[in-house]
Amino acid sequence: MPKNSKAVKRELDEDVTESHKDLLSNEDACDDSFKKTSLIVNNHEGDGKECDVEEGGSDGEEEERPAWNSKLQYILAQVGFSVGLGNVWRFPYLCQKNGGGAYLVPYLILLILIGIPLFFLELAVGQRIRRGSIGVWNYISPRLGGIGFASCVVCFFVALYYNVIISWSLFYFSQSFQQPLPWHECPLVKNKTNTYVVPECEKSSATTYYWYREALNISDSISEGGGLNWKMTVCLLAAWSMVCLAMIKGIQSSGKVMYFSSLFPYVVLICFLVRALLLEGSMDGIRHMFTPKLEIMLEPKVWREAATQVFFALGLGFGGVIAFSSYNKRDNNCHFDAVLVSFINFFTSVLATLVVFAVLGFKANIMIIKCVNLNSKKIVSLLGNGIEESLIPHHINLTLPAQVSKEDYLEMFNVIKMVKEDDFPKLGLEDCSIEAELNKAVQGTGLAFIAFTEAMTHFPASPFWSVMFFLMLVNLGLGSMFGTIEGILTPLIDTFKVRKEFLTVGCCVLAFSIGLLFVQRSGNYFVAMFDDYSATLPLLIVVVLENVAVAWVYGIDKFFEDLKDMLGFTPYRFYYYMWKYITPILLLVLLGSSFVQLAMTPPSYSAWIQEEAKEQSMIFPPWGIVVCISLVVMAIMPVPVVFGLRYFNIIDENTSGLSTVSYKKGRIIKESARPGEDDDASLIQGKSPSEAPSPMPGNSIYRKQSNGGGPDADTAPNGRYGIGYLMADMPDIPESDL
Repeated sequence: MPKNSKAVKRELDEDVTESHKDLLSNEDACDDSFKKTSLIVNNHEGDGKECDVEEGGSDGEEEERPAWNSKLQYILAQVGFSVGLGNVWRFPYLCQKNGGGAYLVPYLILLILIGIPLFFLELAVGQRIRRGSIGVWNYISPRLGGIGFASCVVCFFVALYYNVIISWSLFYFSQSFQQPLPWHECPLVKNKTNTYVVPECEKSSATTYYWYREALNISDSISEGGGLNWKMTVCLLAAWSMVCLAMIKGIQSSGKVMYFSSLFPYVVLICFLVRALLLEGSMDGIRHMFTPKLEIMLEPKVWREAATQVFFALGLGFGGVIAFSSYNKRDNNCHFDAVLVSFINFFTSVLATLVVFAVLGFKANIMIIKCVNLNSKKIVSLLGNGIEESLIPHHINLTLPAQVSKEDYLEMFNVIKMVKEDDFPKLGLEDCSIEAELNKAVQGTGLAFIAFTEAMTHFPASPFWSVMFFLMLVNLGLGSMFGTIEGILTPLIDTFKVRKEFLTVGCCVLAFSIGLLFVQRSGNYFVAMFDDYSATLPLLIVVVLENVAVAWVYGIDKFFEDLKDMLGFTPYRFYYYMWKYITPILLLVLLGSSFVQLAMTPPSYSAWIQEEAKEQSMIFPPWGIVVCISLVVMAIMPVPVVFGLRYFNIIDENTSGLSTVSYKKGRIIKESARPGEDDDASLIQGKSPSEAPSPMPGNSIYRKQSNGGGPDADTAPNGRYGIGYLMADMPDIPESDL
């Protein structure tokens, strides 16, 4: 008799039916198969408990589900996903706009109240159920299975335009290997008689002209398609090829890329910070950034924007967090991971803000020097013709206007303004204030491709810094793209059992084909449209439903028991009240305010008018408004559709064409038969691990008598997510994954 026969007999005497919601919470301590990445059958007697499986051994079968090579690789993947372009070009703008250093206070408060609890929740459900977003929410409640599909749709929409931004960065990266940089100065046009500066560039600036005309070759409105921009089309193809190659083997390939794509941006940011601090004016920028404007903190808009930034900075609702976490061992400390990644994200945003404002302070200093020289020359021309020489302080030498300092000019400016109070506006003098220059808020592409590129043209060895900067943007973008694509692929593979390679290539080819919309001349306007409307509302709705599903549908007490079993300790009671009351209320308030803002603000975009060489806000045409609404509706539509299909039993919650798996504890016994087949006959036929698919958590579990192989036996239901547990006195069968 085998050594584990006592365990077998003990199980044979049990006849227990359990609810599908008890699947996770009622596992006993012997179920190491839920905890381990690699399992073998090793008949032994434990100390006081007899378990069928344990980790280790040479005869073991690795589970089919991939696993991270190391904890570091996993943390880098989560950091790479959460730390993206928004940390570099959105967070500094919000700091500048919403009270400088004071903005960090509401951001930190909301990070603790919304960010960390929700991030911990997504990590925990992914690690516990070990499925992508579709499988996780199907397990919690089949009627809420649409949450996972909605996450996939949003991920796809975001991936479409996010990779276009990476392609823009690739274009600038490719153009940075020349001295001087191509956006260093305005191009000249020669004709038979003279040479002159391109009017569009002369009216704007060299970097602005290069961005809108040379890079994008942008049209005047979204209605003017203008054909494909072949340079950006090639860059978009390169961007999708990089994503496809990195993702084609799943985390086994993308995990290795993460070592570079996640760490390289930090190297660049630190190098930029050190270099910028050595430049004149950098401290003015940092001082401006951290000068708190406490009165702004009382405005509701500041808190709403801080909550939105927290929400998107961590990548909540996309499914990428759940997908990455699902490849973890079951006993991984995901609470530590949640806190660690959240604060790494926060400090990365602060580091990026220091870099941005140090560089912008240097740029502002250069602009102020130019302003002082220009206005000093204007004062010289006005001497005796509107300005008396007696108004000029004696220690200021105007014979050399280029040598007038900022301080001397400001003194001269204040004297003239005080004496010529009534006639002063007619003089056309500017105050050349560095504060006014730094208050010119820029974000997004305006910061990365215009303001920052202009600052870098004044750096010594500017091509080197340009290469580093745009390579950093590419890596930041790729890290987020990996998580976004994983949020699409993992749930689809778990649900429909398709090959990873085929689905990855198919997804990238489809996305590139649709992405051609964004590389036509009007493509930038479509990027703005997708950025504003495809993600904000749908993701907020998704995360509200996620929170409600865990806290109220599954049950917060049961979830806490699962966490205690998984982590080995009970999480702080703080999370109990956050998940059950505080966070859902805050999310609903944020959702309502976002909806009101969207409803009150007419759908508009910033168009670049070539003749005037400036941006102009324009309302979307009627078809554009329809597209905006359609993006929101399509993204959230899976939620009510799946709920309706389940509620009215159009799709039975217990049956489906998808195959499931019956288990002997820690072992796959047989792929369950489809409805209508003889379930019991199938249960006693063994299947090798290579043939058996990954299991999906089920609605019910049956521990059955082993002597009922015939049709009269008590059979386990084998539906879409049904799992049959069978403890039989039969030879050991190789086990598969959980």
